[in-house]
Amino acid sequence: MAHTKAGGSTKTNRDSVSKRLGVKHYGGEVVESGNIIIRQKGNHFFPGSGTKQGDDFTIYAIASGKVEFAKKKGRRLVEVHG
Repeated sequence: MAHTKAGGSTKTNRDSVSKRLGVKHYGGEVVESGNIIIRQKGNHFFPGSGTKQGDDFTIYAIASGKVEFAKKKGRRLVEVHG
């Protein structure tokens, strides 16, 4: 046969669904307990006082108050102060 099959562009033309990572509440904003502050892959930011880190590196508030970003020993911390 003198013809070839289609190139199969649909087989390789896939992309993953975006994960909506990033900062959700910025410095100075008021958050309530349980609000997600940052979604991240790996520790770009570390949890400080008033925050905790989930299994997927998400940082969320455990207290109500204002979001603050600080640096301590070269680490970027996220804190919530009421």
